[in-house]
Amino acid sequence: MDPYGIKTLDELKEFLHRAMQLEHATIPPYLTALYSIKPGVNQDATQVLRVIVVEEMLDLTIAANILNAIGGTPDLTRPDFAVNYPASLPDGETDFKVSIQAFSREALATFLKIERPAQRPEHLAGKGLIQRKNSPHITALGSDPRHEDHHFYSIGEFYSAIAEGIKYLEAEARRAGTTIFIGDKFRQITSEYYYSGGGELFPVTDLKSALEAIELIMEQGEGDGGGIYDDDEHELAHYYRFDELVKGRYYRKGDQPDHPTGPHLQVDWEGAYPIKPNLKVAEISEGSELREAATDFNTCYGEFLELLTRAYNGQPSLLREAVPIMFEFRNIIVELIRNPLPGHPGKYSSPTYEIPHSAGVPPISPDSSAIETML
Repeated sequence: MDPYGIKTLDELKEFLHRAMQLEHATIPPYLTALYSIKPGVNQDATQVLRVIVVEEMLDLTIAANILNAIGGTPDLTRPDFAVNYPASLPDGETDFKVSIQAFSREALATFLKIERPAQRPEHLAGKGLIQRKNSPHITALGSDPRHEDHHFYSIGEFYSAIAEGIKYLEAEARRAGTTIFIGDKFRQITSEYYYSGGGELFPVTDLKSALEAIELIMEQGEGDGGGIYDDDEHELAHYYRFDELVKGRYYRKGDQPDHPTGPHLQVDWEGAYPIKPNLKVAEISEGSELREAATDFNTCYGEFLELLTRAYNGQPSLLREAVPIMFEFRNIIVELIRNPLPGHPGKYSSPTYEIPHSAGVPPISPDSSAIETML
């Protein structure tokens, strides 16, 4: 057993919580980049970002299915769940920052880093996790939850550790005549509750389905076995969808990575509002309508996370509301993004994703929530 490997069920549950946090952490940057695009331009980029946001929600749900399968409790309302941007992601021996920023070349470069496959070079093979200290004010995604200064080489390596932990713990359980897959099967989210062209949602009930679920998450980001598509050769992996925008050309069947040969597509790199990256509510004038709108959005987004938590904990039908709500956030995001930011010449406002945590607040109901009020 790897000395850094997952050895207990509680450790596995915490790793899966981190997996959910990681999948969710890509949604605010992608969603903000999407709605920073000015009307009437960058239609191709708009479509790419919309599809990927939907598929990131799918990956979040897959991670919740795995956690539920082993008797865990998905909780997107935990104070540590919504990250503080910029957040840190593993970049081999170093890291890179994921920011809330406008659609731009810089944003696409970050998105490619998020989705790219990364394997260790020979000189680091078998040498354990990468050790480095992070600022206490920065969320370090892809780190070992037992040792915050120990980081995986890549997101793929992080998920591989989860897969190995599942195999190890299930083998140990079987030797004792039991199983780790003791979760309530009625909490599993299937495709009847969530449609995405990027993959099928299936129940996780045993070792085989758990490993297939992890493989699906990894393939959606980086492709299958080094190819540009997922395992059914139907959908482009996220990395190559972003690469199409950077290269200005579509991939088509038979193309090799980094060499798209399909039709050209147009990208207007100036066609987005220049929002201030990683804006915080405290930077917006107190008492202003802009600050009130930013605060209201954060409350609204917090209730969205509560809705997802309820969906993952026995009310799967609520997930049907999630994607429409996520795209209806456009109204208030656009209200923020299209307003100049006082005190910051040439910059515009944006959502801040600073989620309030109010102890004792009852969960929202589908027919009465701040979401509906705001949207």
